[in-house]
Parts: sequence; C-alpha cells; structure tokens
Amino acid sequence: MSASVAVCWYSPFKIVDTATVVHVDLTENTAHEAAALAWLNDCERERGRHFVYDGPRRRFALCRAALRAILCNRLGCENKQLEFKAAEYGKPMALVDGMPVSVSFNVSHSGEHGLIAIAPEGRLGVDVEERVAHRNMDLLIDGVFGPSEQAELSSTRGGDKVHLFFRLWTIKEALIKALGTGFALDPSTFQVPAEMFSGEIKFAMKLPPVPEVNWQVDDLGNERFAAAIAQEDGSGACKESRAA
Repeated sequence: MSASVAVCWYSPFKIVDTATVVHVDLTENTAHEAAALAWLNDCERERGRHFVYDGPRRRFALCRAALRAILCNRLGCENKQLEFKAAEYGKPMALVDGMPVSVSFNVSHSGEHGLIAIAPEGRLGVDVEERVAHRNMDLLIDGVFGPSEQAELSSTRGGDKVHLFFRLWTIKEALIKALGTGFALDPSTFQVPAEMFSGEIKFAMKLPPVPEVNWQVDDLGNERFAAAIAQEDGSGACKESRAA
C-alpha cells in the first residue's frame, strides 16, 4: 500500500548522515486526511476520536500515517504487519509480525509542520517548532536554559531573540528525545556549545547521564520553522564539545 502522488502529504526534507528526515504537511486538506485515515489501524482511529480538537487529531493522523507508509517502504512489509509499542519512558518502537525491528525513528510536529527522522540504527531525536513568541518566554528561559544560554538570550532582542530561543529549544528537545528518558533529564543541566552561538549548524556534544556517548546535533531550521536532529554518533566526524 502506498500513497498516490496526488494525495501524498509528506516529502523528503533532508539527509543528515545516515538519517533521512521527511517533512509532513499538516495543513487542513480533506484528501490528505482521508488518505491518512486509510493507513491507520482500528486502535489508532479510536485514539484519534478521543482528541477534543480537530488540529491535534489531524496532526496525529497525518504524522502516524506518514510514519507507517515510510516504515513499510523502508522495511519491505505490509501495513497490516506493522505495529508500534511503547518502550520505557513512552518512546515508540516498531514491530513487524510482532518482532522488534532495528530501524530507529522519531516524530515531531508543531502547527502546520511535522518532521519524521529515520535511521538504520542508533538513538535519534528530532524536534520542530513554529516560531510563535510565548507570553511566558522569560519564565521558560529561566527554567530550561543554563547560564551561558540565558546570558546569550538576555543580550538578544526582538525577532532575533525569538529565533534564538527556538533554536536552543529544538536542539535541547532533540537531544532529550534521542536519549529517550523524557524530561527525567533536566534541560537546564546541559548547555549547547559556544560555537553554536557563532553560527555553527553542526556539532557534537555529550550529556551528563551518559558521558561515554557522543551525540551529533544538526540545526535543521529554515524560514518556516525551527528544527534540530540529534543522533548517537560513533563516527567522530565533527568537533566534540562537552555539555556544561
């Protein structure tokens, strides 16, 4: 089963080393939503009916259906063979005919944009955020960011501050999602390396809970949204920085 070109709501976005990142169009579109529903199983359709608002329901359906289509193509399986199971801390894993598969994936959505990242192996996380200024941004800055990040944000004004806030936010969120422990890791306990403030869009760093693991981070943001991907990195291809 595959989405026809006429109703395909997802498209290639970027390849980052071994990971493929796909963009999912989450705008209202009756044809896209009908095609997506055809991919969902009974449990997923029932889950969708429990959403109170149309927006979250649409985003869930379009992202989950796109994930199913992409994984079926990648794994060479039928949609009915594919299942999802929550691992520890709730991060989903894929099973084919009841057996776990090695492929890694992560999903994020915000507003009209979704991103799906898939890699052959290794932990990874992706995050996307539409840049909408929060009324309580200063409170979030105090609770989420470390000293050097707060200092950089305090010296930035207007739209530049909003862009920097979401750039930092998506990087931290992608790292936390890659680690897979949820917010058991306090995001204020680690900081992005200083070179990111100088415009670097690719760097590597370590996280306090697993200092032996190197994480590669790529800034995927563009004019439409802020986004980042973090991958478990054994290549040593980029300069390493230790999180503060």
